[in-house]
Amino acid sequence: MDLKTFIRDIPDFPSQGILFKDITPLLKNPKALRTATERLAQMVGREVDIVVGMESRGFFFAPMLASQLDVGFVPVRKPGKLPGNVVGETYALEYGQDTLEILEDSISKGDRVLVHDDVLATGGTAGATCALIERLGGLVVQCNFLIELEFLNGRERLNGFDVKSLMRY
Repeated sequence: MDLKTFIRDIPDFPSQGILFKDITPLLKNPKALRTATERLAQMVGREVDIVVGMESRGFFFAPMLASQLDVGFVPVRKPGKLPGNVVGETYALEYGQDTLEILEDSISKGDRVLVHDDVLATGGTAGATCALIERLGGLVVQCNFLIELEFLNGRERLNGFDVKSLMRY
């Protein structure tokens, strides 16, 4: 099955000049959704203890991957969304900065972690997530993405991590 046929281009979203890769047609089709989840799980080349997914579209596949791999899921969210004590990481955006948070007790020292998000663009979100995991003592064994936008060079920002993507543009 060619999963790229389920990715829709939306011009000028969220702003002028951006060609957005919309995954909602893939999410809507049960066979494509199942196939994508299975292929993402097959890309995992190492043993993992936890799958971490980032807000918000990382939440689509990360829990399903965790279920397929028979491990737990941990969310990484924007500030103020998680209950309890959190650890935060601020990272640079093209214009400004953003912050992500993780519960401080969600990763234990030595946990082998698979990081998953829907799209690897500039690598900022994934890089901040990897930094959070390492601050908590976890070991990022792989970063998985449904889509990689190669022209934005996000893989370079994740230098040192094993990066795999299902579809590349």
